[in-house]
Formats: sequence, structure tokens, C-alpha cells
Amino acid sequence: MLDRDGFRPNVGIILLNQRSQVFWGKRIRTHSWQFPQGGIDRGENPEQAMFRELHEEVGLHPQHVQVLARTRDWLRYEVPDRFIRRDARGHYKGQKQIWFLLQLVGPDWGLNLRATNHPEFDAWRWNDYWVPLDVVVEFKRGVYEMALTELSRFVPRCEFRFDARPEQRTRYLRGGLHQRDLLGNSQAAESSACASGPLSFAMRPGMPFELPPGATFDPDPQTSFGVETPMKKP
Repeated sequence: MLDRDGFRPNVGIILLNQRSQVFWGKRIRTHSWQFPQGGIDRGENPEQAMFRELHEEVGLHPQHVQVLARTRDWLRYEVPDRFIRRDARGHYKGQKQIWFLLQLVGPDWGLNLRATNHPEFDAWRWNDYWVPLDVVVEFKRGVYEMALTELSRFVPRCEFRFDARPEQRTRYLRGGLHQRDLLGNSQAAESSACASGPLSFAMRPGMPFELPPGATFDPDPQTSFGVETPMKKP
């Protein structure tokens, strides 16, 4: 289903945990990472398509998330000819997307990359909101930057996360700079306090830490998983 300009309607999903980190999935059998996304089927509105893709790609249902915001209008990207089937060249140009910002309201062990027989991802992790776009396929990077920027004001946050000047945020998006490159000493102290804020069930001490089927995870070195020693308070 294409519009008259050759763009297929699509949805993108930015999923937050309770630390305002985003779900970051590695495309199956590739080295590229991305957010969940997928096409809008005939008869669906964008929100219906978003919930369907949320389940198909990461195994979540509507009761597992809260919708915080969506982009005001379509964001478009063109797909290079080498990625388009020969029989579609000439009338298919790319995707136009509505992006949704979601908050995970339950434990992250509910994430399941094998919810269908056609998985999109073979690994996942939580990542800082301003993701490094150098690991995203090149023709999607502009849309990612626009979606992250437009939706950033709706993210539950400590002020330090988004106080960087716009040009610094752009460098971070494109170059994968660490938070310490954006913060002064006093802001870094704030960041430490914020990181010790609300945690998902799967990250609480004294409970076993289990990965969803087919998933990998890069733990925060300042956080203890599956141990009974109490976490340090800020």
C-alpha cells in the first residue's frame, strides 16, 4: 500500500524503560541496530499498527506500555535503489512514518524477540536516549534524528539529559558521544542521582535477572543484578 508519491505508511516505536533509556534492537543476522518499526496494513490506523508491531517485534501488549506521545506528522525517508526489489523500482520510494514514544510499565523480562515465527531482532539492550546513529543503516539516520528530537520533550527525565545545546545533541546522535562529553561536574552528579531512580522489576536487587528468549543485555556496571546485597543509595 503506497501513497501517490511512492511512500509506504509505516510506524516507528521508541520504547522507554523507567530510567528513560530506550529499547535498542540488533537486526537479525546483521550488525545494524534500530528501533522497532513496521508497515501499516490496509484498514489499520497508526496506533493499531503500532500495537501490532510492538507485539510482533518485542512481544509486548497494550497493557505493558503507556503511550506518551507521537510525532505530529509523517517523517519520510527514501530507500536507495540497491535495497529495492527490481519489480518495485520506479514507483516505490521509501517509508513515511508516524513515531510513537512509549513507556514500559511492567518488568522488562516480558520482552520477547521470538513472539512470532519471523523475528526482526536477535539481540537487544537498553541504551541512552540519544542513541549513536552510526550503527543505524545510513538512509534512516535523518528520520531517527527528527523523531528523537521531536519526542524528547515528552520523556520523563532529569533535566541534565536534555540540557545540552542543540549542536551538541546532534554530535551525540551522529557520533555516539558518551554522556560525560555533554555534562559538567555538577551535572554529572545529577546524572548519578537520576540513574539511581525508579527501576524496573527486573533490575531490583534480590530478584533473579533473566534475559528474554533470544536476547542479550549489557548491564550497567553500577547496578547489581540477581544478588541480595543492597544497592547503594545516592
